[in-house]
Amino acid sequence: MLSPTPRADDALDPMTDSETIVSQALDYARAAGATQADVVMVNSLSKSFACRLGEQESLERSASTGIGLRVWVGQKQAITSTSDFSSAQLKELAERSVAMAKASTDDPFGDLAPEELLARNWPDLDLYDGNEPSAEEMQAMVLEAEQAALDVAGITNSEGADAYYGTYRMTLATSHGFLARQQASSASLAVSVLAGEGEHMERDYDYASVRHWSSLPSPAELGRKAAAHTLRRLHPRRVPTARLPIIFDPRVGRGLVGTLAGSISGAVVARGTSFLKHKLGERLFAEGIRIVDDPHRARGIASRPFDGEGVATRRQVIVEDGVLQTWLLDSRSARQLGMTTTGHASRGLASAPSPGASNFYMEAGTQSPQDMIREIKQGLYVTEVFGMGVNTVTGDYSQGAAGLWIENGELAYPVSEVTIAGHLLEMFRQLTPASDLEYRYGVNAPTLRMDGMTLAGG
Repeated sequence: MLSPTPRADDALDPMTDSETIVSQALDYARAAGATQADVVMVNSLSKSFACRLGEQESLERSASTGIGLRVWVGQKQAITSTSDFSSAQLKELAERSVAMAKASTDDPFGDLAPEELLARNWPDLDLYDGNEPSAEEMQAMVLEAEQAALDVAGITNSEGADAYYGTYRMTLATSHGFLARQQASSASLAVSVLAGEGEHMERDYDYASVRHWSSLPSPAELGRKAAAHTLRRLHPRRVPTARLPIIFDPRVGRGLVGTLAGSISGAVVARGTSFLKHKLGERLFAEGIRIVDDPHRARGIASRPFDGEGVATRRQVIVEDGVLQTWLLDSRSARQLGMTTTGHASRGLASAPSPGASNFYMEAGTQSPQDMIREIKQGLYVTEVFGMGVNTVTGDYSQGAAGLWIENGELAYPVSEVTIAGHLLEMFRQLTPASDLEYRYGVNAPTLRMDGMTLAGG
């Protein structure tokens, strides 16, 4: 917990006095007639550099600060926000919020998080890197990554490369006594290139996202990977319609695991708009499969010491031995479902909290991707999916795809203009994870194999 330092009202600096400002906003809300309130303040900074074919395309730096106030009058609530932190504006914001709440309808499920669940202490997650890179450092990284890709034989053009660095600080206070701040940084590097000529061109990319700038991979290595991904797509063939094994590359498989995370959000379950709404406690995956949400992973892309309502976060097993153990819940969806929040509330300045995963991943299996491929006589190794064909209300899955044809246990040639289809429940049941899990994003998965999916070719 942080204690605010008193200052003259209009001498407050939003970068250094955020605790005092949010406490002041709460005081104004109480004085205006709010029975409960919470306030969140966000300070952010971002910086990016982009180039194409060795020439600078953009260099941008921006900073923003805002405050969001949520008030209750009985069971009625309202949310307002501002970027003006003068005492007069905060007082007006509080009065306007209370007036809006009085004019709204009752929400029997809206309330602050239970006080006994609030975070009191937490580990140092090493999420903040205060060493902002210079424009020259960013330029050097971007140019090296792109040039490394262009130096690979067969690469004919570039869509560009870019680097990003940003910091984020959130200060949260509630009328039942929670006051704390968390801060984090993020950095990324990406490059996208093309191979081939005329109508026979292909593109692909590589991308890295980390908490600390110094943790970014070698730009040259990233550029060469982008080139390799692109070259393996050259001269794609079409394949006939069939029902056969499909292997998802990790960057595709993570999307499937992310679909699970979205489908077990308490908000959609409470609305009845998830195909998993009746599946709590049931087997979704094969025995031995475990899916975890771990907000306390050191330097994790989605790590956080407390959630958007101040609730203590913790590592949770979401799927154990194939069985769905819990929903992802904030306080409101938990009350709707007659349960207790799981500490998954995410919060914006002008919106109420809603459930969201942190570091969400499927644990690795025991078989290598190479061994998986060797077992398949004919199949498809999927490297990209596209389209809007995932229906999380019904569970139907149909996506455009590209990848590499598997013939007699080997990757034989590139494939494009195909569609892969199935039902998510059946896909989950057939899924086998490989041994190559890496923690690169907020949602992660190893290589995934699914047997018996429908591939529609041409």
